[in-house]
Amino acid sequence: MTLTVGTPAAPAGDAILRRQRIRESAARTYARSFPIVPVRANGMTVEGADGRRYLDCLSGAGTLALGHNHPVVLDAIRRTLDSGAPLHLLDLATAEKDDFTTALLESLPEKFAARSRIHFCGPAGTDAVEAALKLMQTATGRRGALAFTGAYHGMTAGALAVTGNTAVKAPLPSGGEVTRLPYPYAYRCPFGVGGDRGAQLAAAYTERLLDDPSGGVLPPAAMILEAVQGEGGVVPAPDDWLREMRRITAERGIPLILDEVQTGVGRTGRMWAVEHSGIEPDAMVLSKAIGGSLPLAVVVYRDEYDGWQPGAHTGTFRGNTLAMAAGAATLRHIAANGLVARAETVGARIAARLDGARDRLPQIGDVRGRGLMLGVELVDPAGEPDSCGAHPADHAFAVRVREACLARGLIVELGGRHDAVLRLLPPLTITDEQAEAVLDRLCDAVESAARQPVNSNQ
Repeated sequence: MTLTVGTPAAPAGDAILRRQRIRESAARTYARSFPIVPVRANGMTVEGADGRRYLDCLSGAGTLALGHNHPVVLDAIRRTLDSGAPLHLLDLATAEKDDFTTALLESLPEKFAARSRIHFCGPAGTDAVEAALKLMQTATGRRGALAFTGAYHGMTAGALAVTGNTAVKAPLPSGGEVTRLPYPYAYRCPFGVGGDRGAQLAAAYTERLLDDPSGGVLPPAAMILEAVQGEGGVVPAPDDWLREMRRITAERGIPLILDEVQTGVGRTGRMWAVEHSGIEPDAMVLSKAIGGSLPLAVVVYRDEYDGWQPGAHTGTFRGNTLAMAAGAATLRHIAANGLVARAETVGARIAARLDGARDRLPQIGDVRGRGLMLGVELVDPAGEPDSCGAHPADHAFAVRVREACLARGLIVELGGRHDAVLRLLPPLTITDEQAEAVLDRLCDAVESAARQPVNSNQ
């Protein structure tokens, strides 16, 4: 028998990646950053088709509050499947929906929940933003909106209009009249002063602009903001500033919408990020983790705004039976097992160690965030600092660090104004050992990237 020796067959994962590049659109994002083919996942660990294992600090952009394939989530899904419950019923009442709404209302701030209505949207957060904006336009009879620098609210027309990222907005027509306001960002203060003073100036600017008869701002339908900006670079809003936004909007009859798509379900060390400041918004936009890893999005709002006609905002896939079962199980498991407090404790420990590494790793310009929603802004330490002492953001270096992290078995993604912020969104179930491994791998990746010669073509 003659044996033919040729080129070994490419691993199945390589073939899948090649077909993805050919078949899928140029709008791919995470697939470009992480050229791996996950085949198994459990908790925080993802295994690729090549057999390598990774610690996942992306968690589906914050969707996987309990990590991959948590037993509580899988049990809820299996029970629902085995029960014979219908998986798709438009917006009809079901036992699963009733249980989910009960669990959701129990998780919300008590005063807000007591006078709320819930609207199920299409299964993505961007549709919930659209619904919230439309709701307030209907309630107020106004059309404009107040939004903030650095904001990210989604990719559909209305959500994109209130998003701050000009790169994704530039090719498209306007989605409506939006007044852009300064969001407090202590490290790169829009007023060049930083700290509490920068937040005070941002609040004063907002109030005076709205009251200026020649300011060019018509009474808006709503203000929308994130208590911690995620895609904008993990920038937490100061609690006093949030309280000022609530006062300013309440005194002028402007509904306040809190976008909790990424910050919700324990991520920031509170069940909902709005709880840090204690304010009561008029509406909250929720998605990602509320579906227990499955697609689900809702708007929760004060009942006085419930002036919609039937079908005013609808969609075929609003409310998914499996997602509602998984979401209810997730909300209750987090509350029953102290995972909110755990997120605050572990997040503070990770942030403290990263902040302490800045002396030996000057490329780490700033460490910030809340709970297990953390950002590490990477800079060029040789660059000229601005008036607040911040060195220039270094996107090329951040890309090298992300690649070095992946080579060490750590999945982290970039965000921020210049795409130079390493974003850490590990599951709330992260163990102490995993937290230490994340820190070791990340710091080692920064050191390794700093030693690499700079590619002038980057």
